[in-house]
Amino acid sequence: MFDKLDDMLVRFEEVLKELNDPAVVNDQTKFRALMKEQSELTPIVEAYKEYKAKKQDIEDSLAILEEESDEEMRELAKDELNSARADVEKLEQNLKILLLPKDENDDKNVIVEIRGGAGGDEAALFAAELYRMYTMYAERNRWKTEIISINENGIGGFKEVTFMINGKGAYSKLKYESGTHRVQRIPVTESGGRIHTSTATVAIMPEAEDVDIEINMNDIRFDVFRASGNGGQCVNTTDSAVRLTHIPTGIVISCQDEKSQLKNKDKALKVLRAKLYDLEQSKKQEAEAELRRSQIGTGDRSEKIRTYNFPQGRVTDHRIKFTTHRLEQVLNGEIDEIIDGCIAADQAAKLAKVG
Repeated sequence: MFDKLDDMLVRFEEVLKELNDPAVVNDQTKFRALMKEQSELTPIVEAYKEYKAKKQDIEDSLAILEEESDEEMRELAKDELNSARADVEKLEQNLKILLLPKDENDDKNVIVEIRGGAGGDEAALFAAELYRMYTMYAERNRWKTEIISINENGIGGFKEVTFMINGKGAYSKLKYESGTHRVQRIPVTESGGRIHTSTATVAIMPEAEDVDIEINMNDIRFDVFRASGNGGQCVNTTDSAVRLTHIPTGIVISCQDEKSQLKNKDKALKVLRAKLYDLEQSKKQEAEAELRRSQIGTGDRSEKIRTYNFPQGRVTDHRIKFTTHRLEQVLNGEIDEIIDGCIAADQAAKLAKVG
């Protein structure tokens, strides 16, 4: 590990030197690539420099203890030694985490697809609450949200909603949200006062660029239709809504959020690109099944990941055995504690695999 860190330290200095070269500054492609490399190396290099400084503190303290006879100075050296040793242990663990292979999608924007599952109207109402939870979480992170398509049930619920979250690192946080979310409560549609269990599925897909996935436009059929609101009320007098069918996979995407047919077509293609990329990623993960099993679930939509229990005000994430009684706050987008727990568990599983 330390040989690798020393190499990174050397490379970091080389990158800084190259960035100050006028020839590199004039070559924007190379300049951007070096800036990206510098950004990736910086946290590792800073942590390693701090680690080396603490190791030096240990050596200095040991030298004082060996040479110093003054009791007060010896006590100070002992305190410094204990503190430096504790810091070294933490920094070493942090360096191991920083050196784990980086998910190539972590910095990407995400496309989120939420569907009401078992439970009819109650599941659709829950899907709408999950949509609100994620948009509020995005606001807290100063990320932008943009609806791509929505299918309402007429009483405020969503049978299905697809939207984009734009923000650096969005996928690195939200990828742990893919799966089946379960709600237990007395539905507003229930007159007998019985607790029902309903579900909604969440799919988190990294936004794919043209370089990530190539689409043959001959494989796509586009149909246009008139956008409409609840009850069939026309909300548009032109055929601006777009239905896209990808013939090889059978994927169908409808988009009618924009008034412009061109914009709806562009949004539908973004979703298709993300879905096709997601399929490719799934195939790759299946090929690495053993590694996949060692990690926290980040994509299996059949996996029941979380339960929201209203009578007890409780939220439980089943993957990391985490429970909180802050249900209202969680539904208001305060999900950092759960996501951080998933990240920590994922890192621990990867470290155990490497170690």
